[in-house]
Amino acid sequence: VDTKKPLTVEQKQLLIDWVKDGADFQQHWSFEPRQVEVIKPHRSDSWSHNPIDYYVYNRLRQEGLSPASQATKATLLRRISFDLTGLPPTLENAKRFLADDRPDWIERYIDQLLDSAAYGEHMALFWLEASRYADTDGYQNDRLRYMWVWRDWLIKALNDNVPFDRFVTEQMAGDLLPDRNFFTQVATGFNRNHRINSEGGSIPDEWIVEYVADRVETMGTMFLGLTLTCARCHDHKYDPVGQKDFYRLFAFFNNIAEAGLGPNNGNSPPFIKVPKSWPNLSADEAKFVVPDPVKIKVVQTSVPRPQPGAPDTVMVLHELAKRRDTYLLNRGMYDQPDKSEKLQPATPSVLGAWNARWPRNRLGLAQWLMDPKHPLTARVTVNRFWQHHFGLGLVKTSDNFGVQGEMPSHPALLDWLATEFIRRKWDVKAMHRLIVTSATYRQASMIQDQRDSENRLLSRGPRKRLSPYGIRDAALFTSGLMNGQIGGPSVKPYMPPGIWRSISNAAYKQEKGDKLYRRGMYTYWRRTVPPPTMMAFNAAAREVCTVRTDLTTTPLQALTLMNNKTFVEAARFLAERMLQQKGSASDRVAWAFRTVVSRPPTGRELKLLLDDLAFYEKDFAQHPVEAAKLLKVGEKTANAKLPPAQLAAYALVANTILNLDEAITQN
Repeated sequence: VDTKKPLTVEQKQLLIDWVKDGADFQQHWSFEPRQVEVIKPHRSDSWSHNPIDYYVYNRLRQEGLSPASQATKATLLRRISFDLTGLPPTLENAKRFLADDRPDWIERYIDQLLDSAAYGEHMALFWLEASRYADTDGYQNDRLRYMWVWRDWLIKALNDNVPFDRFVTEQMAGDLLPDRNFFTQVATGFNRNHRINSEGGSIPDEWIVEYVADRVETMGTMFLGLTLTCARCHDHKYDPVGQKDFYRLFAFFNNIAEAGLGPNNGNSPPFIKVPKSWPNLSADEAKFVVPDPVKIKVVQTSVPRPQPGAPDTVMVLHELAKRRDTYLLNRGMYDQPDKSEKLQPATPSVLGAWNARWPRNRLGLAQWLMDPKHPLTARVTVNRFWQHHFGLGLVKTSDNFGVQGEMPSHPALLDWLATEFIRRKWDVKAMHRLIVTSATYRQASMIQDQRDSENRLLSRGPRKRLSPYGIRDAALFTSGLMNGQIGGPSVKPYMPPGIWRSISNAAYKQEKGDKLYRRGMYTYWRRTVPPPTMMAFNAAAREVCTVRTDLTTTPLQALTLMNNKTFVEAARFLAERMLQQKGSASDRVAWAFRTVVSRPPTGRELKLLLDDLAFYEKDFAQHPVEAAKLLKVGEKTANAKLPPAQLAAYALVANTILNLDEAITQN
């Protein structure tokens, strides 16, 4: 009736036959309880390292394929290091582990990386993009905010390996926990990372609705893998989520003591003051703090603005004393509530029953999400772990487990991983270790058979480009420039001149000194003008929750790597490190090659680089002004003790090495 398309004779007969056979109906696979298939290694399987491999090996056999051979040690060292820390292995680590013949060398290397502070920084990147973290509010005015303290909490929680159920609960409802404290309060900043409008003509009631809807949509993408936003204006056209379901979920978040408009600079209430001793708080400082209530002041004759939070505050969640009423909004419009029925907080029945012991608030919602019987949360989460390591999830559409999403390539493996995650008490590090110790992950990445060109059957190891942050971090790391400070406020590294001024009155004030060389995750993120280098390599824009981005390959990326000030300066200081090595030019170039790509160059590669070096040395000797110009790129001055022409020549060779496909790719 709705589509006005009549059924064909064949379709009618199919329905008749189905009814005659008992009309057996199953829900979409992801809404069904997990089916854990007990699997044992096949009698011909001498390849597997852990149960992951049993599922993969059996599927490959069914398709008439075989696993690839194991990748070289050097490849694995680099692959594992980037996947767990976002940084390449140090040359010292590479030498030590390459010379280690013990059978458990890889497990010990993995444990070393999991224990490093860089692990938490790297794993936080996905969460920052998914939680739409930024240093400004967004929209046209894009005013300042201060949320870096939440980012600090995130890094520490990941490094401390907080069980995932607790990790999620603190972010969803850390202010409602029986054992709540300052840290769990900061955790709720996850649900304050959304955009906030401070336009003078905006209607506060409309924007409160937008903020609450954003939290529902973010929860749907992050934990359910569902496009809940489709049910905001009407019943979902594909998934069994009605419009009333959306607004019942909306009701869980519709009680935050917040203002509709932002303060036009600074944090928007509710916010709390951060002690100067953060994150090393005393017992008194670590106690829960009741935020000041919203105080509205009308400015510019008609604009109702709340009090602003200073740089020493962080935005959090806090409940109103009296709950706001929630109604279904006709077509999602804030001013068209259907007041015939007041809606109470509730979850879609298709996604599992509600336990009567759970409170009907955000804490109960978190308990529902993390219930071991929930059909989606564990599946969606382990699928993203898989996506992190392999580039694609077992469900390729990691943002959509609904009817319009793709079927899992290995359904039984997905369910086993989800069940294992819960069995291991939601231990995130244990799951990463399980994946990277598998024979599946250790395979060489060369394509063996075009039937598996996209590697959906896992007939080879992962090959993927480094993240936008990883590309920059690797260059800083290998050049020796990187400032390894953990946490703290965002910094403003090099930026093309005038780019902020081109769209607003705000001026970009570039940092000086070591702050220029901090990891990419600490780069100041202005939503209307996000860092161009990151965006060129497909970073998420952080406007809304994003858990999957499509990769592009463009000429702009090559131009960025060759000419961007950060990468040219990194090449300069990699060149200084080269010249400080003992031995011949050949030894120095080979050292740099190993430092960047974790393997020695082939004879042909080395010859090409040495030929380049000889050409550059001759050219810069004839054009000393050009050498001096190159050595002035970047804020850090060159070593005056090194001959400028020679240093400039080595810098161009270093630039070539940093631009290799292998330098920005995990093979």
